[in-house]
Amino acid sequence: MREGRAALILLAFMAQSEAAVPLRIVSLAPNLTEIAFAAGAGQAIVGTVEYSDYPAAARSLPRVGDAWRVDMERVLALHPDLVLVWPSGTPDAVIEQLRRLGLKVESVPTYRLSDVPVALRRIGALAGSAAMAEQAAREFERDVAAQRETHAASKPLSVFIEIDDDPVYTVNGEHVISEVVQLCGGRNVFAKLPQIAPPITLEAVLELDPQVIVSTDDTIADPMAQWAKWPRLKAVRAKTIYSLPSDLVARATPRLAEGVHATCAALDDARRRFGQ
Repeated sequence: MREGRAALILLAFMAQSEAAVPLRIVSLAPNLTEIAFAAGAGQAIVGTVEYSDYPAAARSLPRVGDAWRVDMERVLALHPDLVLVWPSGTPDAVIEQLRRLGLKVESVPTYRLSDVPVALRRIGALAGSAAMAEQAAREFERDVAAQRETHAASKPLSVFIEIDDDPVYTVNGEHVISEVVQLCGGRNVFAKLPQIAPPITLEAVLELDPQVIVSTDDTIADPMAQWAKWPRLKAVRAKTIYSLPSDLVARATPRLAEGVHATCAALDDARRRFGQ
């Protein structure tokens, strides 16, 4: 009896000791770094890539490369237990090389709004911070659901989404920015294009004549001045041209909830200007 009890105590002690060993994570995408922090796993991140700038603590983490190239020697020197990769951003060759080196690789897709809470819960479970991850996931879902309900009956507006101006680039309906615009009652005029982020001609924008233009603030300094050259555009006449924070609308992280609020506020202002 005593031997059995002693064995149980020893097993419990071993499990506790094993759980107490800090997990070491290398994140190979800025959005996954941000999600890891939001999921309560920030202290486990020992390395990341360029442009991992949120939260502030992420800026001081060692860099092992960028979205296209990864220094494998630096990765190995950090002795990670887990490497987080983004399937649409981390090159397949990099992922395969990491696996050949014997590293545990976790691929975390984040393409749509619904992927964010899934990623939070997944990373939280891996890092042992499931409770904090669940809280963050539920808060995100609640915020997005509230905006979706508020704008479910909003009168639709035709929207041109501009992510670069030289040359002009947009996104199709598969991009998360387009999903955010749609949630807010907007209709992406280039939603049916086959490429997710294609270049387009100025003539194509003029022909479709969108009611609203939304642009990302990291690539286009003054979208109103850019499009003022074409005063016949509905968006120019109504002054419904808006600059949105890139990190809030283009980076698939919990801050997308803030991006939804900012986008919906812009489209609500546009409706007022059009008398809708």
